[in-house]
Amino acid sequence: MNVLVRSSSGITQVPVESKLLSDRKIFIEGEITENTAIEFVKKILWLNSESDETITCLINSPGGEINSGLLMYDAIVDSRAPVRTVCMGKAYSMGAVLFVCAKERLMLPNSELMLHQPLLGGRVSGNASSIRSISDSLLETKRRLNKLIALHTGKSEEEIDEATGFDHYFSPEEAIGFKLADRVIRFSELMED
Repeated sequence: MNVLVRSSSGITQVPVESKLLSDRKIFIEGEITENTAIEFVKKILWLNSESDETITCLINSPGGEINSGLLMYDAIVDSRAPVRTVCMGKAYSMGAVLFVCAKERLMLPNSELMLHQPLLGGRVSGNASSIRSISDSLLETKRRLNKLIALHTGKSEEEIDEATGFDHYFSPEEAIGFKLADRVIRFSELMED
């Protein structure tokens, strides 16, 4: 989708994503993949080179690849410009981890977070030693993600382990109570920025 932008040289059509990026708004939408992670990191780098003003990251994601999500996590927590996240619709799985790690975490009134243990995709096959290695790696990934969530919520790793033992859905009020989110905002507040 393109929008019209007025400048000194007249009216120009630009992609809406470019206009929002110039307003320091980035989207994490859909499944988190290697490609979406690289594009996200490029935008964070560019915005940091422009200024130290807050970056707003709007999330509507079912989650996705853990390694790609962790690359995005590193970009958010190490960004010189503070990053605030806004959950619009849903932030599930790795999307929730990215939501939780920001300096300020906001949810729209009808949005939802979901945490769970890492999932093993595809069909597992191999000998007993290979399957054990896969299992050990999955358990280590679970510990690592629980530790990151605990870091950003002030909860113990045991509390996070219990909360991620099943698909745990959080309304905005429940997310605030569990220290996953800071506050609920109206959509109109996003338009005022």
